[in-house]
Amino acid sequence: MTTASSGIDPRALDDDDLRRELKHLHDTRHDALTGGSQSAFEHHTERMLALEEEFLRRFPDEGAPEPRRTRAGSRDEAGQAVPGRDVSTGNG
Repeated sequence: MTTASSGIDPRALDDDDLRRELKHLHDTRHDALTGGSQSAFEHHTERMLALEEEFLRRFPDEGAPEPRRTRAGSRDEAGQAVPGRDVSTGNG
């Protein structure tokens, strides 16, 4: 489905087109923020979120954070206890 306000439904895009559209929106984000009207920025945001949602649905592993960029991963790499995983078995 194509409309002037929303573009092609992200679910209708093939994988390569989805990746290209998403990259283009990410590349133009700053311009939309600093040079676009409020309605243009809102449209850009809605389209970006729709494409990102579809991307994460199709490629959940690519959307997973790098372990070191999480609090648990950073603590693990530093040799610190990770709450919720490294639970003490003693009573205190």
